[in-house]
Amino acid sequence: MGLSRSRIAFTSVRPGSFEIWSMNPDGSNRVQLTFTGNNINNGHPAWSPDGSRIAFYSDRSGGFEIWVMNADGSNPKQLTFTDTPFFNGHPTWSPDGSQLAFSTNRTGNDEIWVMNADGSNQTNLTNHASQDDNPDWSPDGSKIAFSSNRSGVNTIWIMNADGSNPTPLSTENGFEPAWSPDGLKIAFSSNRSGNSEIWIMNADGSNPIQLTDNPLEDRYPTWSPDGNRIAFVRITPDEEFDDDEIWVINTDGSNPVQITDTADGVNFDPDWSPFLI
Repeated sequence: MGLSRSRIAFTSVRPGSFEIWSMNPDGSNRVQLTFTGNNINNGHPAWSPDGSRIAFYSDRSGGFEIWVMNADGSNPKQLTFTDTPFFNGHPTWSPDGSQLAFSTNRTGNDEIWVMNADGSNQTNLTNHASQDDNPDWSPDGSKIAFSSNRSGVNTIWIMNADGSNPTPLSTENGFEPAWSPDGLKIAFSSNRSGNSEIWIMNADGSNPIQLTDNPLEDRYPTWSPDGNRIAFVRITPDEEFDDDEIWVINTDGSNPVQITDTADGVNFDPDWSPFLI
């Protein structure tokens, strides 16, 4: 089955506010999914395993909360309800679609929590004094990868899906992990070579390979459903974030292609859908 039947959800500020959009993997057929207006932030879209829903964060109700909507943007529903100062974000679905893991600072620092897909039974998985965020669920449902600075530097960790047995995969810098569809690899961002680049490694942390080498910052990798390509954000580091664009690269580092452009506004937070039915 071709990738023409998959989509990339992303955040864009092209309407003047932070809205969720989707597009084909080549950047064509861009469709706006949220319409919340100026001074509202929507971000971190995450496709459900069956491609029918998208989880995301939004501050439309006052604080940054986790929401879910249909893949066409209809029927948005708020799942978390915390006080305005707190941030809930980075949602990731369990492979069976029954749960969402996410990061939140509601207890004073960033932690990984999990909840049912309807927002019920919210549970802290990490419960650690350090910062734990950017969770990503393994394709077999048994593990969650995440970023943590509990070892003194921000690195990639994995834990069982119930929060037990947290284990670092490396002693070197790494963040924003993303499991490959077959569960054998993890893509991540790292500045271990001096600048933020996209890397991949085996799921046990071995054989890290740098895929991008660019003077700009490359962040937020997400795998194509066939495991052959990775979409990511290339960032010009400045206070305005006015040059963030989405690129796609082969998993051997070849053929980097920019699929958004600044004429369309700022584009980031990509998430590649499963094959759509």
